[in-house]
Amino acid sequence: MPHFVIDCSPRILTKRHPDEILREVHRMAEDSALFEVANIKVRIRAYVHYLVAGEESDFIHVFANILEGRTVEQKSGLSRAIVTRLVEMFPDVPVISINVREFERATYMNRGLL
Repeated sequence: MPHFVIDCSPRILTKRHPDEILREVHRMAEDSALFEVANIKVRIRAYVHYLVAGEESDFIHVFANILEGRTVEQKSGLSRAIVTRLVEMFPDVPVISINVREFERATYMNRGLL
């Protein structure tokens, strides 16, 4: 935990190398000091078929899945930092967004918790 899943249009990956995008989102999560660095996971999914406001327009949306326990202010700061950095990297992309979803600690399970 946490998992950051970056959904985007395929042209995004031609504007910047995927590794650079992954590392920048990872760095923003790390800089937030909300997570242990070894636990941060970041992935990219580029969609072949998509519409944004009825058109094939470029977009980036980050789904941040984190364990419960952070304040609204902490989650808001994380969201703002990630979107700010992505806007700096992609100033011509009209839709850049994020949402933070919390997992309940009581129902989250992974291999290390077995």
